[in-house]
Amino acid sequence: MRGLFIVIEGPDGSGKSTMAKKIGEYFSAKGRQIEFTREPGGTNISEKIRELILDKNNIEMDYRTEALLYAAARAQLVSQKIIPWLNAGKIVISERYVYSSLVYQGIGRNLGIDEIKKINDFGTAGLEPDMVLFFDIDPKKALVRKLNIDGGDRLENENFSFHEAVYKGYKTIANNYSNIITINAERTVEEIFDDVKNIINLI
Repeated sequence: MRGLFIVIEGPDGSGKSTMAKKIGEYFSAKGRQIEFTREPGGTNISEKIRELILDKNNIEMDYRTEALLYAAARAQLVSQKIIPWLNAGKIVISERYVYSSLVYQGIGRNLGIDEIKKINDFGTAGLEPDMVLFFDIDPKKALVRKLNIDGGDRLENENFSFHEAVYKGYKTIANNYSNIITINAERTVEEIFDDVKNIINLI
């Protein structure tokens, strides 16, 4: 049985972790082996890079440095974990992937989508997911929810204009990538997951 790579995208606080868990439980009940991961992170090396990126004290970090660190963490995760898991026939569910870099650094940081895509194509050896689920929710509503939970990290505490640009970036790439499926995330968990089940049953 071939592996399956599912990516969950959306603004900070859009419910990605909740849906990742529910998708995993759904496939597990069908007898599939599941692996979860998040970005940045997922390996010892990638988690150390995550600490550098998200540390609130690293306010002097250059935007290009930020973009390259994300790509480096992703490269390690893909080579060390994701590709072996897929080769073993597992279902890999990742909270975030290249698309986050396209919108956060490419658009939010104004570094350019094409430039960010180049470094990530190199870092991932061109690995693309089978499906990307974009959870569409008002960015202000989602961000307030996230900051109320844990106070947020360095990027989550950026000015709201940054998060608004990221959200608009998501809407833009959702129209340009055929494997991105937009889901209305401003509903109950049950209603959202009913839509998700209908989508993942098609693959």
